[in-house]
This record gives sequence, C-alpha cells and structure tokens, in this order.
Amino acid sequence: MSQAAGKILIVDDKPMMRDSIAATLQRAGFGVVAAGDGNTALKLLSRHRPWAVITDLKMPEMDGLELLRRLRSADDQLPVILMTAYGSIDTAVDAMRAGAFDFIQKPFEGQHLVMTLRRATEHYRLVQENAALRSDQDEQGRQPALVGQSPAMRQLAAQIQRIGQSQGTVLICGESGTGKEVVARTLHAHSTRRDRVMLCLNCAALSGSLLESELFGHERGAFTGADSLRKGRFELADGGTLLLDEISEIDVNLQAKLLRVLQERQFERVGSSNTMQVDVRVVATTNRDLAACAAAGTFRQDLYYRLNVLPLHLPPLRDRIEDIPLLAEHFLNKVALREGREPRRFDEQAMALLQRYVWPGNVRELQNICERAAVLSREQVIGASLIEPWLGPVQALGQQGGGNGTGAGGHFVGAAGGASAMAVTPAGAAGAPEVPGAASVGRTGLAPLMPSRPVAVGPWHGGASKAQPGAAATAVEPADGDPPTLEQIERRQIVRTLEHYGGNRRRTAEALGIGLRTLGLKLKRWKEQQLVAPTL
Repeated sequence: MSQAAGKILIVDDKPMMRDSIAATLQRAGFGVVAAGDGNTALKLLSRHRPWAVITDLKMPEMDGLELLRRLRSADDQLPVILMTAYGSIDTAVDAMRAGAFDFIQKPFEGQHLVMTLRRATEHYRLVQENAALRSDQDEQGRQPALVGQSPAMRQLAAQIQRIGQSQGTVLICGESGTGKEVVARTLHAHSTRRDRVMLCLNCAALSGSLLESELFGHERGAFTGADSLRKGRFELADGGTLLLDEISEIDVNLQAKLLRVLQERQFERVGSSNTMQVDVRVVATTNRDLAACAAAGTFRQDLYYRLNVLPLHLPPLRDRIEDIPLLAEHFLNKVALREGREPRRFDEQAMALLQRYVWPGNVRELQNICERAAVLSREQVIGASLIEPWLGPVQALGQQGGGNGTGAGGHFVGAAGGASAMAVTPAGAAGAPEVPGAASVGRTGLAPLMPSRPVAVGPWHGGASKAQPGAAATAVEPADGDPPTLEQIERRQIVRTLEHYGGNRRRTAEALGIGLRTLGLKLKRWKEQQLVAPTL
C-alpha cells in the first residue's frame, strides 16, 4: 500500500461493484478493504483504520445514510463518500447534512472516483496532522540538533543511524538534562517514518486516569467531563512515532495496558469496547535504572523487556567536556537568532571555567547558563566574571583538609589529587553555607581536570566519613564501603540546594536546571519513602 495514498474502505452489497472499485483504486496506488454491508464495515473500521470510506447509498439492513451517521460517531473527521444510482437533490442535501465529504452518482468514471478519493485522503491527512500539532505544539516546533564531536557522541550518532532504519521500540536512558528528547527527535528524523507525525507525552506530568485518556483517548460520556470524543496519542500518531518521556513514572495498573499496545498494536478508547489497530513506533526515555525498578517491583518486568529492544545510553556532560564549546556556541546562536542580534561568545577564561564545572544539570543547565549570559551580558564577548556566581549555588564536592575557600562556587574538580574535588562558594555570596573540611581554593586554583568517574556528593552509608549533625552540606572523598548510587547523589544535591534557597522550589529547580514539576515529584516520592524531611 502506498503510505501517501492511504487505505480506502469500500462498502457495497454487490460483489462485482466492490471488485471493480477495488481494482480501480489499487491501480491508483490506494490500499483497499471491502465490506458487503454496514455492520461488517463498522467492524473493519477499527481494525484497518482507513483514511476514507466510499459506500453505496441503497443497501439492505443498513443504508448508506445510517452507516454515514455511525461512521461519523466513531470518527467525526473520517471522509465518507456516498454513491448511488438513484441520485436526487434531496438525497444529496441529506447526505451533506449528515456529514458526507462528497456525493457521486452512478455511473461514474474511474478517474473521477480516484480524484475524489485523493482529495478526501489528503483532507484526512491534514486534519490528523493538525490535530497532532495542536496536541503537541511546543514539541513539534523543535528541530533535532545533536551537537558534539566527542567519541561518545560520535558513537551515539552511529547508533542512531542504524537504529533509525528499524521499526523496533527504543529505550533511551540517561541522567536528567542530557538531551534524551533531542536524541528521540533525531532518531525519528533518520527513520522511515520521518514524513509522518511524531508526538510526545510526559508521563510524569499527568495522573493515572488522565494519562490513560491521553494515551488511548476516550468516548463521549466515558467519565465526568468527557463531553466529546477524544483521540489519544496512539491514535493520532498512527503511522508515525510516539515519544513516552519519563516512562518510569507510569502507574503500575496502566503499565499492563501499555504492554498490550506494544505487543499487539491494539487498544480500546476509555469507555469503548471497540478494539483499534495502530502502527506506531514507540520511543521511551527514562532517567532511572529500569532494570533495578523491575527487580524492586515498581516497574513491570515484562514491560521493561518489551521496551528495552533497542537501548541507547546518553553520557552525562561531565563525561564529554570536549563538547562544551560546541554546545555553548550552539545555544548562544539560538538565542541570537531568537532575539534578532549578533551572537555572543565566551572568552577563553569563561570557556575554561565552563569546562571545569561538573554540570549536575547536564546539557539543560549549560543551555540555561548560555541563555542567561547572552541576555545579561553588555559586551559581545562574555567574560568569566559574569558566569562565575551561577555555576553551582552550593558547594558539594570537596577534598579532606583545609578551611573554607572563596572562589568560583559549585561543582569543580581540583588539580591536586587527580580525581579529587574541591568545594567552593559563590564569589561574594552573602550567607553562603560553609562546608566542613572543604579545600581552600582561590579563583586561580581551578584546573581543567575531570574525574575518571562520577564525583560523589556527600557521605554514603558504609563510608569512613560521616555527616556532622546540623551541617548544611558535607563533601567527602570516596572511602571504604559501597559508593553512593546516582539517586542518592541526586537526592543529596537537591536537598542541599533547596536548603540553600530557604525551601524555594522554583529557585531550586532553576538553579539545578530541572523542571519545577519534576522537582516536586521527586520530593513527594522521597517523602513517601521517608528519605527526606517531611517539611521540605
């Protein structure tokens, strides 16, 4: 079947007429499916999802007008063309009032029928794309831009090229802010579905019931407030790609329904018993260890294996510092294009500062810093003095010994001790919290040295160092015992930043380069698990 031409449902009680129309449409490049009566046509509708229907007007049991009404009830955007040998003005008017796309009187020329159906399918395609654009306006406006020349990014680009040609489900893993959505859009742009729609849905942003309706749609009257039929993302993305962002946040009960769609490519709208067939490539993203979640019972193991068909892993920004100059230039150019002015650039000292920072917020944090600098800088060249106070609101990385230092603030790596880190406070920041045991380092003590492994933030259970009672933040070096998990590091950093801003969640989220809702969801989960203070 020609994907551009679409599929046509032919309904006529006369086999010779059905076969004749089918042969004409197939020669024109359409896919066809045929039914001998209205009830059969309604059953085929959900299974085959045609782009248009052509039906005879005079049929036993259910005539064309009644079928038209039922088709419009199931899908009010589906073009329906009526044909009859008993044409009259009154019949045509009734058909148009009932929502028919066009009316053809027998006998008709095959070319006339083909042209009418081409107009109908093109209309349906535009309606579907417009609905998809309205549902995902912000995401659709973005263009994929995979920036970086580091070995890790070159390997990732090669993987995207290979995986893009497949139809398999993709699971993209990586820390928050590493650019998982950009990778997903790049993947779609390199796929065979690039000319079809790509929709995105943030699974963490909606409750279980709302998320089910967003994914699968609902019938009119399915629940309180369902005043009209609504198509879900799977239905709107038919033939294209659906990105499920933060898939680990999906309710366990809803995971079973998602598993069925991935396995069978079938689902039902909420409040409907009609099974619908779809052709959608699913790309999922997560910043969690889904294998660990599956082992802990918080994520279905069978769903994890169904998602983890073609895995992609995004390295954190701290592991590809050679990409920072390219990323910074890219973000500064984007701001300049938006503001309609010449792009700014960082001087050597500022760029060296950016490359010594650990970037807990990853690429998203770098983007925020670049935009802030481009807007606030009075000069064409951005100096280090402007961005120093922004690189980390609290000190979190340190090496043993020494007193408290004043310097560039944030998560920097020191020259002494190889992979050891130093903790410094924002220059001139009034009331900045002190770090017991932090190395005393001045502005010139920052060395462009990155650790060979992720730098640990704060003490961990089993280590030699323990947090002092009442200390706002304690930075330690790895000692004997198990190192902290990524979630433990993340939790400690978020709590410290929140304490630094006096509990202000908005300022905390902006400083860390994460969404306010994402921050709220993390704190809620940690409170339920009694991992943080209930007053946060």
